[in-house]
Amino acid sequence: MLIKFLKVPLEVKQKEKIVNMQKILTLGLGKVGTLVAVLLSKKYEVTSIDRQEPHYKFKLPFNIVKGDVTDTAFMEKMIADNDAVISALPYFLNKNIAKIAHDKGVHYFDLTEDVSTTNYIRELSKTATSVMAPQCGLAPGLIGIIGAHLANDFTKLRDIELRVGALPKYPNGLMAYSFTWSPAGVINEYINDAEVIHNGERKMAASLNGIEYINIEGREFEAFTTSGGLGTMCETYEGKVDTLNYKTIRYPGHGKLMRFLIQELILKNDKKLLSSILENAKPPVKEDVVYVYAIVEGWQDEKLFRNEFHEAYSPMTIEGREWRAISWTTAASIAAVVEMVDNGSLPSKGFIKQEEIPYDTFLKTDNGNLFVNSK
Repeated sequence: MLIKFLKVPLEVKQKEKIVNMQKILTLGLGKVGTLVAVLLSKKYEVTSIDRQEPHYKFKLPFNIVKGDVTDTAFMEKMIADNDAVISALPYFLNKNIAKIAHDKGVHYFDLTEDVSTTNYIRELSKTATSVMAPQCGLAPGLIGIIGAHLANDFTKLRDIELRVGALPKYPNGLMAYSFTWSPAGVINEYINDAEVIHNGERKMAASLNGIEYINIEGREFEAFTTSGGLGTMCETYEGKVDTLNYKTIRYPGHGKLMRFLIQELILKNDKKLLSSILENAKPPVKEDVVYVYAIVEGWQDEKLFRNEFHEAYSPMTIEGREWRAISWTTAASIAAVVEMVDNGSLPSKGFIKQEEIPYDTFLKTDNGNLFVNSK
C-alpha cells in the first residue's frame, strides 16, 4: 500500500516568548536521574527528590531532598516551587506526578515507555497551561526524533523501521544481557502489545515476536517487537507509510529465553517475582553499549532511496565521572528537550510529540551536543 506523501517537516511553531526556566525539580536518584540533575545543574537551580539518601561517594552539584514521591501533599508543595519537574521514576509512579504538574502549571517531562501512562498525560495536556512531554528517553524519544529526521528527505514514504538496544559490551550466559535499565520497565515492554503500521494499517502486535537478525559492523544481533518504542508515531504517520515498527536489539537467543520465562512459565502474572529473579541474575555492568539503528525507505521524486542511521554509544566521562552509555544517552536526551522548551525551540504548553522535535536543533543544545562529541 503506497500513498502519496508530501514532505513531513513536522515543524513546531515557535513560542511567542522564551520560557526562561530557573528552578527545576528532578525525581529519582538512580543512575539516569542523577545524571539528568548533574547535566541540568550547569544551567539551572536543581533540586532532586528520592526516598533514600544517595549512595554516591562524590559530592553532587545540586540540592537533595529526602522524601516520598507518593505523598501527594508533599509533592504538590515541591512541584509548585519549581518551573519544571522531570521524572526519572518507574513508569507506574508518573500519573500522579503529571497530574500535580498539570494542576500547578509546571512543565512536565518523563522517560516513560508505558502507553497507558502516556495516554493519560496526553489527556491532561488538552487543558494544560504548561508543557506535558513524556517519552523523552531513547525509545520512545531519541529514536523517534531520528526517524522523523530521516523521513523528511522523502516526498513519499514506504517504510520506517526503528531499532534500539542497550546491551552489555561483553555478554555472557545464554541470556547475554544485563539490566542497566529498570527491570520493571523492561518487563513491561516485553509483556504489553506494541502498536505498529503493517500493510498500511495501524494495528497491535504481540511483543517478543517478529524476530529478525541484524548484522552491525560484522557482529550478529537479533531484534524483536516490544511495546512503547514508537511513542505517538503510528498516529503521526498513519496513512503515510506502508510499514512502521520498532524493535529492541539484543544478542541472539535472548528473545526465546524471555518468551520461556514470561509465557511458558507464566511469570507475566507475577511481575514482581520476575523482576526480582532477573535483577538478581543479571545485575548492571560497567561496560555497556547503546545501539541506535534506523531505516527509512521511500521516494525522492521518482527515485526509490533508503536512508540509514547507525551509532554505537559507549560510556562517557562527564564532569570527571564515567557514566554508562545507557545513563548518559537517556539523560542527555531528556535534558536536551528541556533546553529546547526553555529556549523557545519547542512550544511553551501542551503535548510534545518526540517526532516533532527537529533533530538538528536537538543536537545544537548543550546536552544534545554530547551525541556529537561522543563520536
